[in-house]
Amino acid sequence: MAKRAAPEVNAGSMADIAFLLLIFFLVTTTIETDSGINRKLPPIEESQQDVIIKQKNIFTVLLNGKDQLLVEDELMELKDLRKAAIQFLDNGGDGTCTYCKGKRDPSSSDNPDKAVISLKNERETSYNMYIAVQNELVAAYNVLRDIRAQGLYGKSFSEMEANLNDVNWPGNKEKLKEQLEKIKIEYPQKLSEVQ
Repeated sequence: MAKRAAPEVNAGSMADIAFLLLIFFLVTTTIETDSGINRKLPPIEESQQDVIIKQKNIFTVLLNGKDQLLVEDELMELKDLRKAAIQFLDNGGDGTCTYCKGKRDPSSSDNPDKAVISLKNERETSYNMYIAVQNELVAAYNVLRDIRAQGLYGKSFSEMEANLNDVNWPGNKEKLKEQLEKIKIEYPQKLSEVQ
């Protein structure tokens, strides 16, 4: 009996098809990027002297592994954190802050320049809660800066920052930058994360 020849499969175009599939999947695949927190670290200072901060100028925020918030040794809901931080930062306890609108409680922070918010969290803390607490604390600074900018220049701080970043804004960017720096000096963002 004669052997039949098996028909050959033309594999010449297989490389082309594989290459096209590879390109298709590279183009159509979306890669998720992790979102992070935008922080600008303070410059390294050469001075060897220790900075002494009074305990009343430190606003302590603790976040435990069960996502519970302990602010100044009292349990607090996340929704109340921003208001408490604003009251602490805008206190003006020593009377040197002429623009502070707080209660001027001598047992709370002396001046926004001296006030520090200290955040400590445990390893078991969820990332969502950590970010939510960070957002509330940064929002407290933004609210105070908006109020101050509105009082000085008639515009909110966030609107002024948007104008600075807008290439089509017709105003004087140098003057705007100076105004923003003035507000940042009056309400410096001093957010310390404790290990």
